[in-house]
Amino acid sequence: MRNVRALISYDGSKFYGWQRQAGFHSVQEGLEHALLALTGQSIVVHGSSRTDTGVHALGQVAHFRLDTRLTDDRLRHALNFYLEEGVAIRRLETAPEDFHARFSALGKRYMYVTATTRFRPPFGVQYSHWVPQALALADMRAAARVLVGEHDFSAFASSGSPRRTNVRRVRSLHIIPRRERFALVIEGNGFLYNMVRTIAGTLIEVGKGSLSAADVERILRSADRSQAGPTAPAEGLYLVAVRYAEPVFARRDRGERGVPGLFGFLGPSRAPAER
Repeated sequence: MRNVRALISYDGSKFYGWQRQAGFHSVQEGLEHALLALTGQSIVVHGSSRTDTGVHALGQVAHFRLDTRLTDDRLRHALNFYLEEGVAIRRLETAPEDFHARFSALGKRYMYVTATTRFRPPFGVQYSHWVPQALALADMRAAARVLVGEHDFSAFASSGSPRRTNVRRVRSLHIIPRRERFALVIEGNGFLYNMVRTIAGTLIEVGKGSLSAADVERILRSADRSQAGPTAPAEGLYLVAVRYAEPVFARRDRGERGVPGLFGFLGPSRAPAER
């Protein structure tokens, strides 16, 4: 038996969230079915974050224990063969016996993507939120700075699983604009239920002019969820990365024919000549 951890990406629009639940297809269920098909073993997969229906992942981390003679690389290839469309194991490695994807995590990074076109985008509507108006970027950034640091984030959390405290530390919160969209990127030591989506919804209200940075500071102090902005839709949210004390997936991803990527399969003798 060995403890294995995996770096997983998935399209949240194809699943009813990460966690297994009766009558609804989840990412966890899909991974466990793939393990069963490959090994004949009923194996429980533990994820770092229980993402909701419609929420995507670029860097979900999970771990599971299994008995196999396959190398890490061959195990990854075999599991990806059995996985359905919309989910992929990007990296896989044997982990220390005491590693736990959720309880060993020190922090997470999320991204919330919003399109700001006049008309609804014809492609990829399940991968971003849509706001059909210009937003005040400077005001949003000023309000975002209010939320950085250690605070009681009760005003930005929906009721969910019981928790000992609503105090969390937001280490960074950036708004990255592009021509017709922007990304809100937030990293912290942990997040409450719907906290990132509520922060996104509130900052969008600031961008519209409905709230100010001073209002956000007041809302934060109030610990009253009813005063904050709406919970932004799930489709704009991505789990980007999970942080651990030890280096994870640090080795270069070198396959049988070289490092993946453009021309990664070409050996030195077959590389195109310089022009």
